[in-house]
Parts: sequence; C-alpha cells; structure tokens
Amino acid sequence: MCEHYLIRATIVPEVAKLIAQRFGISESEALSRFYKSATAQNLADEENGLYGQSALFIFGQYLEEVAIRAA
Repeated sequence: MCEHYLIRATIVPEVAKLIAQRFGISESEALSRFYKSATAQNLADEENGLYGQSALFIFGQYLEEVAIRAA
C-alpha cells in the first residue's frame, strides 16, 4: 500500500497558505475552498501522480481551475 497520504498531508497546508495569500482570506477558508475543488480531488487520486508535484505546481492547477470557473 502506498503512503501518499503522508505526502499530501505536507503539501495541502502549503497550498492553503498560497491560496490564502493570493486571495486575502484566512488559511481556514483557503483550506475549505481547496478541499471543495477539482484540484483537491485530483490530488487524492493515486493514479494520476499529482501528489508527486510541488505545492506551487498544485497551487497553479488550482488557480487555473478558479480562472476557468470565473470565465
């Protein structure tokens, strides 16, 4: 069994911090928004390997998702 949940546990707080800074919201609100996103669902998917990317890369994926939804 893979232990990727440990990797995600270290990445997600960093992503939330970046989201909070970018949008001027609390880290708690940022975490809530992230967990409701398709990006978070993709991060939880063991098959696509997103868990192996950096927090900055995942943040970029989240920003793309937000931009698409806003368009």
